[in-house]
Amino acid sequence: MSLYGTLRTSVSGMNAQSNKLGTISDNIANSNTTGYKKATTDFSSLIVDSSTSEYNSGSVNTKISYDISKQGTTTSSTSATDMMVNGDGFFVVQDGGGSTYLTRAGSFTVDATTGNLVNTAGYTLMGYDISKGNNVTPVVNSTAGMVPVNIGSIALAAVPTTSGTMTANLQSTSAVVSGATPGGNTAAATYTYKSSVSVYDNLGNQVVLDVYFTKTAAANPAATPPTTGGWEMAIYNQANATTGGTTPFPYSSGPLATQTLTFDSTGQLLTPATGKVSLTVPNGQTMNFDISTMTQLSNDYSIKAPTNGSPATSASDIKVNSQGIVYAVDGNGNTTNLYRIPVATVKSPDNLTPVSGNAYQVTQESGAMQIGLSGSAGVGTIKSNTLENSNVDVASELTDMIVAQRDYTANSKVFQTGTDLLDVLMNLKR
Repeated sequence: MSLYGTLRTSVSGMNAQSNKLGTISDNIANSNTTGYKKATTDFSSLIVDSSTSEYNSGSVNTKISYDISKQGTTTSSTSATDMMVNGDGFFVVQDGGGSTYLTRAGSFTVDATTGNLVNTAGYTLMGYDISKGNNVTPVVNSTAGMVPVNIGSIALAAVPTTSGTMTANLQSTSAVVSGATPGGNTAAATYTYKSSVSVYDNLGNQVVLDVYFTKTAAANPAATPPTTGGWEMAIYNQANATTGGTTPFPYSSGPLATQTLTFDSTGQLLTPATGKVSLTVPNGQTMNFDISTMTQLSNDYSIKAPTNGSPATSASDIKVNSQGIVYAVDGNGNTTNLYRIPVATVKSPDNLTPVSGNAYQVTQESGAMQIGLSGSAGVGTIKSNTLENSNVDVASELTDMIVAQRDYTANSKVFQTGTDLLDVLMNLKR
């Protein structure tokens, strides 16, 4: 047996055990690090050809591998921007230089300088901007279309009015109005009832609508079907009313909507058959008033008209749902979608290359990055208010550490014995 081979082999054994102790040390140190994946030192032997009369010792080689595909335990969080991928996949992040990486470390907070969501390692979370209602169609093998998820200072857009429900009773004993009615927009117009309803335009400005009801026809029992009277409904923008006079008529612009109303013998709305009145809010959206519950009974006139829409307000809260949609909630409870967070996968995640900060680079061995959306086929689901802990079992690591220390000591003793023998041989040669 070669004495030099003995020394070489024992040194390789100490190096191997040193590598194992190194990975154990990292695993224990990062046992509480969000998204950390256990490192493992695997051994393989190198055999040197030997004759029957002499044994040539080889060495031991090591390979470092990572249990990236093994999910860690979970911990609840009070922060909506703390997230984890439950199942397969990674968050897509970028460093300060714009390079793309993958990570399971989802402890994201708002960066005070940029307003971007960054994790504790400083990587910026990437997502798709859906704030203008655009649909997300990921490029399967590219980060095209992704932008930093920025929620630093969100001034929410106004919510324009698009719908409302008008519940009213028009008193059946009201007299028929003769002469000009509000629908004609003349100074002589008279009406039976008037109410005002507040709505909102595209910029969140309040628009007040003047709603007029005018009885125009008496009951007609001979009609098919019989009616108990006809009414004109006319809606104006109050901002266009005449001021300083005894009547708001004429308005500077015609009515936003007019509608003839008829009621059956039981006082229920007969026409319009759709039960709706449509109009365009000035500087706003088309809105539909549901008037299907309107009645003509002997009771006094009454009206209720709740509508949607609100002025622009600041976000009071940020939330993330299971689809990976980041949305803001304003003080009125209205929600506005902001971003959608994708989930990236690779065929062999354990072959990704780790970089500092619990992030990973795609390699040829790992397979190309594929982009999907939370919960879609083959992709994990994003959970907010939750963090993924490391997948390190500290008890197992401590056991491995004892074994590695013992084996390191044994190899060092072999080395020491070899050096002692070498000294003896060198002295004999002298």
